[in-house]
Amino acid sequence: MNRKSFAILTALMWIALPLTALRYMRAWNQLPALMATHFNALGEPNGWMARATSLEYALGLTLFMLAIFTVMAIVILKQKSPPDGPTFALLAFFYLIVGGVYSVNSSLVEYNLTGKPITVAPLLLGFPISLVLFVLLYLRSRRGAPLPEERVLAEESHGSPVLGGAFLMFGVLQLYVCASVPQGTVRMITASLAVVFFLLTAHAWSGFQYRFSPAGVEISTLGVRLRSIPQAQITKYRIEKWMAFGGYGIRGLGNVRAYVWSNDVVHITTPDGEVFLGHKDPGRIMRDLDAIKQYAHS
Repeated sequence: MNRKSFAILTALMWIALPLTALRYMRAWNQLPALMATHFNALGEPNGWMARATSLEYALGLTLFMLAIFTVMAIVILKQKSPPDGPTFALLAFFYLIVGGVYSVNSSLVEYNLTGKPITVAPLLLGFPISLVLFVLLYLRSRRGAPLPEERVLAEESHGSPVLGGAFLMFGVLQLYVCASVPQGTVRMITASLAVVFFLLTAHAWSGFQYRFSPAGVEISTLGVRLRSIPQAQITKYRIEKWMAFGGYGIRGLGNVRAYVWSNDVVHITTPDGEVFLGHKDPGRIMRDLDAIKQYAHS
């Protein structure tokens, strides 16, 4: 699949907007003037909106999600490299979210027409499953072949105990909700989210490991190899500031990858794209890269 296919699939997401409006319009005269729009963990209504307000909220939420996903898709299309497997997996994830939003809005209309219970379990269960699948595809993409075994020149690590602590708190909160809510579906979802947050905790605390050898740089986390950069492909490198809105952890799509838990990075340019290595003392990364180059020229 190419850029054109990616652009067409992105545009097709917008069909969710008129479909949402059509779902409301077809049932408009049968809908109550005050619609139930919010429910507790047992599926009982505990919040209401005027019929027109409910429609506006449904269209507004759909429009908001579509706008965010479309902007992200445009950024991807502007990159030099064509969309790869993980990029299309991300687009599928966008479809899941937009489809889930439409499903919930349609269920709200159906509940107010017939009293049929709201169905959000497929969306809530599909979200963590699809997220895990996307992460697995993402981690396997653009990581290159393993470097040959050579003498290690230096090893560095880069993590964030602060963000690790925040993830731990979210994980504990999910466990608390899991233990407090009697509904089986909600308990399964919150337990799954707790596992995800605990994995993020371990990831942030252990951080990224950088292994420098005459063969190049190898990046890993939790024992999983994320990226190998052969020495011959390291064309340029420099220290830069990393902006918080760029996010932390493993970032980037297309030909860009970042491994960052701080606001300082070393920007490495390769023929295959850009790589950003975070570190609290980026000067150490620069010296390690210099050592690789010096060893290659010796």
